[in-house]
Amino acid sequence: MTSKTLRRSIGMALAAAVVLVPGARDARAQSKPFALLDTTIADVHAAYAAGTLTSRQLVQMYLDRIEAYDKKGPTLNAIITINPDALREADRLDAAFKKSGLTGPLHGIPIIVKDQFDVRGMPTTLGSILFKDYYPDRDAFVTEKLKRAGAIVLAKATLGELGGGDTHGSLFGSTRNPYALDRTVGGSSGGTGAAISASFATIGVGQEGFASIRRPSTWNSLVGMRPTAGLVSRSGVWDGWPFVMGSLGPMARTVTDLARLLDVMVGYDPEDPVTARGVGRVPGSYTKFLDRAGLKGARLGVLRESIGFESDPASPDFAKVTAVFDRALGELRAAGATLVDPIEIPTLKALLATRANSPTETDDAFRLYFSRSAKAPFRSREEMLRSPDFDKVSPISRGRLRRPLNAENHHHYLIARDELTTMILKVMADSRLDAIVFKGVEHQPTPIKDGVTPPYRNQWGVPDLNTFLVYVPAIVVPAGFTSDNLPSSVTFLGRPYDDGPMIRLAYAYEQATRHRRPPASTPALR
Repeated sequence: MTSKTLRRSIGMALAAAVVLVPGARDARAQSKPFALLDTTIADVHAAYAAGTLTSRQLVQMYLDRIEAYDKKGPTLNAIITINPDALREADRLDAAFKKSGLTGPLHGIPIIVKDQFDVRGMPTTLGSILFKDYYPDRDAFVTEKLKRAGAIVLAKATLGELGGGDTHGSLFGSTRNPYALDRTVGGSSGGTGAAISASFATIGVGQEGFASIRRPSTWNSLVGMRPTAGLVSRSGVWDGWPFVMGSLGPMARTVTDLARLLDVMVGYDPEDPVTARGVGRVPGSYTKFLDRAGLKGARLGVLRESIGFESDPASPDFAKVTAVFDRALGELRAAGATLVDPIEIPTLKALLATRANSPTETDDAFRLYFSRSAKAPFRSREEMLRSPDFDKVSPISRGRLRRPLNAENHHHYLIARDELTTMILKVMADSRLDAIVFKGVEHQPTPIKDGVTPPYRNQWGVPDLNTFLVYVPAIVVPAGFTSDNLPSSVTFLGRPYDDGPMIRLAYAYEQATRHRRPPASTPALR
């Protein structure tokens, strides 16, 4: 067999395989010009197999969109650093594809990541002038896995400065929501949210310690998941071990792409001991949960009690989100789910109010993170706080990081976490629930002006139930748009390590409703 015939055979086999993936479009459609807007991993791989697209072409198309829409046009301001080696990496992957086909499940897939974890050769700025010149010596564990899977790290995105809050930072300013340019994208993974929604890359990675994946996913009409702690390593990530609330997680325009990305991200890492908890709990592939009928017979408990951060249930803004949520509940019933509406969790809000970080874990996480590089910008968290440049940090982040950490408060939180976990599992057992559903965020995206001027509205309406409990998964899926034409979502929260079943429910809801639509501010380039 000649090499040309062999390549043709490989291409035909790949195209056939793509058609079998849930959510993939017919590979024969790739004879038409490749459509970049809202494209999927399966679409890209089908185009590679059909010979109508190369990795270099795809990377350049995304770079063109970043050039047109990030600093110009709507000026989303979602990108901090573009990978200078992205096109060279694309060329390498194109050569490998010609020789032997796909090198991995994310072959030639451009990805944008939150600038909170390390990609060698690119700075990890945390959106702050404090770290604008920090170049780590090593890739984060997840970065290594992405690269081995064939992904191209295209860029690093803006975030809530120093890893928290809505997306404002001393290094870049504020990131605009592509659905309403005067409003925030949420945070702290807001740059990733805006970038993936605006089709600056195929998929993205965020990080969540409070609601930092789910909030920007909700407000940018994306699917976003904070996996159960212990599935995804945080080595090479700011706010990693021994801090346990935070986790990297996938952000995508479809549940299928989210599942494929999560497959690559999970795995045991000795450098992050929490991942020992996930050993034996990872399925062969999360794509096996992509079941269109996944809601038929499912029992869902509806949490109607307002638990969002500084929510205002009496406000018209809250009512607009409630209207979308009520429609979503009707859609869940129509798709075959049985709703237990409402459920009640005793003393829920009082227990949530005990949330507190450990002063020792926070300091140790700082030191461990920077110990991976020979030259750390600061020797300790306290030294960072004493830096003359710290006063230039955004007021939201400055106030958060200067807040005293108290070991006694953290002790009370640990007791409350255990109590609330037990109570929620009991409620689920008593009502035979497969998941609990609630609003992704209880308010619409905050106007940027309200986040950068006193009293600095931040994280408005965000439920933090999953990150309070730590060892449970939560996924948000677009549920449509409010009467103000702003995105909203529904959350599926499950038992510990029920990540796969939550993906099943989310996929079935997505397929039944198809609420996602790209923002009008960033249309296809001519």
